[in-house]
Amino acid sequence: MDLQSTYHNDMNIITVGEARIDAAAAIRFKDRMRDVTSQGPAHIVLDLSNVTFVDSSGLGAIVAAMKQLSGERRLDLAGLTPDVAKVFRLTRMDTVFVIHDDIIALKARATG
Repeated sequence: MDLQSTYHNDMNIITVGEARIDAAAAIRFKDRMRDVTSQGPAHIVLDLSNVTFVDSSGLGAIVAAMKQLSGERRLDLAGLTPDVAKVFRLTRMDTVFVIHDDIIALKARATG
């Protein structure tokens, strides 16, 4: 699973470099998320702007990634494409996660 981790101020921004988080990728996604979130800032933002499809297994993997964070650490989401945003709305997961419109605006707010 192609996940790129970069730090910006007090955030670990993890960009998903693949178009799908589905049953075929869910375990690899969870394992890779564990690796890239094991250290670093407590505020983690998952940039989903490249992801065009998430199925129930992918959604479960994102929730599992959130639950594996310890203590005061939190996982926000950013850059949901329309189809992915619809999955989050239909499953009411948009009430569980803080969802930012895009990573650029989030970085600008964090800097300024």
